[in-house]
Amino acid sequence: MGTIKISNIRVYAYHGCLVEEGKIGSDYRVDLSVKANLKPSAKTDQLADTVDYVHLNRIVREEMAIRTKLLETVADLILDRILLEIPLANKVKIKVSKLNPPIGGNVEMVTIIMERER
Repeated sequence: MGTIKISNIRVYAYHGCLVEEGKIGSDYRVDLSVKANLKPSAKTDQLADTVDYVHLNRIVREEMAIRTKLLETVADLILDRILLEIPLANKVKIKVSKLNPPIGGNVEMVTIIMERER
């Protein structure tokens, strides 16, 4: 077993319960950790034998572009797609952070963390 991590995927999106959040948007940060059997790819040196992080990044960007009210919802959609589209992924952990959230006060970010396995 091995782990592929993608840290600090930065996207601009329109998630949130407030009407204004859907209009003006916010900066988000997404971090992924994917557990998979990396032994075959270490031996074959072939992209087809591993988890393609370009594919992971595309899934994150596409799902983050679809407005949801809750970060939990978009994280759940990303987890679903990764496990559906990437058969080698055995366990996925995601952190979705809204940077400078409009909650009153000086808050750097709010983060939700979810994980799922086959």
